Amino acid sequence: MSEPTDAIEATRSQGSARPHGILLVDDEEAILESLELTLAEDYEVFTANNGRDGLAILEREDVSLVIVDQVMPEMSGVEFLEQVIERKPRTIRMMLTGYADVTSIVRAINDGRIYRYIQKPWEPDELRLDVKRALESFELSSENAQLADALAAANDKLRDENLYLRREVERQYAFDQIIGESPAMQRVFDVMEKVAQTDATVLIGGETGTGKDLVARAIHYSGPRKEARFVAQNCGALPDTLLESELFGHKRGAFTGAHADKKGLFEIADHGTIFLDEIGETEPGMQVRLLRVLQDGEIRPLGSSETRKVDVRVIAATNRDLRKAVDEGRFREDLYYRLRVVEVSLPSLRERPEDIPALAHHFLDLANERMNRELKGFTNAAMDLLCSCPWSGNVRELENEIERTVALAGDAEMVGVEMLSEHLRAAHDAVMAASIEIPREEDMNQAVDSLKRAMILRAIEETGSKTRAAERLGIPRQSLQKMMKRLEIE
Repeated sequence: MSEPTDAIEATRSQGSARPHGILLVDDEEAILESLELTLAEDYEVFTANNGRDGLAILEREDVSLVIVDQVMPEMSGVEFLEQVIERKPRTIRMMLTGYADVTSIVRAINDGRIYRYIQKPWEPDELRLDVKRALESFELSSENAQLADALAAANDKLRDENLYLRREVERQYAFDQIIGESPAMQRVFDVMEKVAQTDATVLIGGETGTGKDLVARAIHYSGPRKEARFVAQNCGALPDTLLESELFGHKRGAFTGAHADKKGLFEIADHGTIFLDEIGETEPGMQVRLLRVLQDGEIRPLGSSETRKVDVRVIAATNRDLRKAVDEGRFREDLYYRLRVVEVSLPSLRERPEDIPALAHHFLDLANERMNRELKGFTNAAMDLLCSCPWSGNVRELENEIERTVALAGDAEMVGVEMLSEHLRAAHDAVMAASIEIPREEDMNQAVDSLKRAMILRAIEETGSKTRAAERLGIPRQSLQKMMKRLEIE
């Protein structure tokens, strides 16, 4: 809004700072002198006694208004105005005439597109008023042209920005932005790549935090509907009535608070994709309405008796066992099969621990950038702890843990075990304690030595070196070597 407004103000200020230029063209010197005398006090006046000199002045000077005689030797007034239109089309054109020749008048109107005829002889006050109005029209035309240029530039800028943002979104949600080298994730990628190029309905299953939303967006932005809208709705976040309004829209007065018509997400996503997260939380009535959209491509807003056709791809997600919900009568079987045309099952983070290092470093880079930190990575002990945790919240929990750690890192260069949250360390200790086998020796000293031997051997086996094993065990490397010698560990 500011750019067009500034353009208008600039035009007005320019118009008031300098008087308008008026070009007078007539082969009679007396008429030129009379016109100049009438107008020179308020405007900058240029005169020419033939069309050729008049065009030279037009090219050289800043002229807002041209007044030309209708009948001149060599070049008539209409011919002169045709040249004016070609060279400076916004210049206002007026014509002097001493007789009423209808044919000439019609030609002047059609070819010269004159603003007004001035009849000889003229009244000076009437002429000044006609000129004043003509120049007001010129100012308005100039402002409109400048505004149109500013709007065109703004539209070009917005178009470029939208294109850039769309490409950024496509890049952000591309398949290669989903991190996972494990066999389980490679199977997911294989299904995603195949289904992305189709319009098939997709059901994404997986525990909370496994990245179902990210997969849904990747499928959309890698497919033929990527130029259209992607909209998402958590079906468990709203009660049934509000969810119905959100998805299908409503008419004014459909319920208390419905003060105006509202489009639903299905209509907004027409020709695009709608992502229905937590689809297993929907009530039976909502399931019936969703089934109708999937079967017939029709929606009916609340309070309306008319149905509307929509062309929307549906991607749904759930962390529940929908098959079990169907068996228990809590989810419609026909809707289940309509949603489960293609099923994508996301593995939990526990099922793909080999992906944790890459994910951790990715989230560390993102958090560094957001919080202006320069953490270079993780100590071996910290990474070992991350890889051995159960991660009940999956990838989302890992991301939150890294973000919290970076926020509290201060001037640290590496993420150490002590920087990770207490509950994470406690969960790790619980897992490790559960995996430790209590020695059967009755003598306590022998039992302690057996436990130390087992822990040292496991640490060396899992870390691959004495240095990293000592770091994991929390003891100096020299102490580890002495202990290994005493315990006769090769």
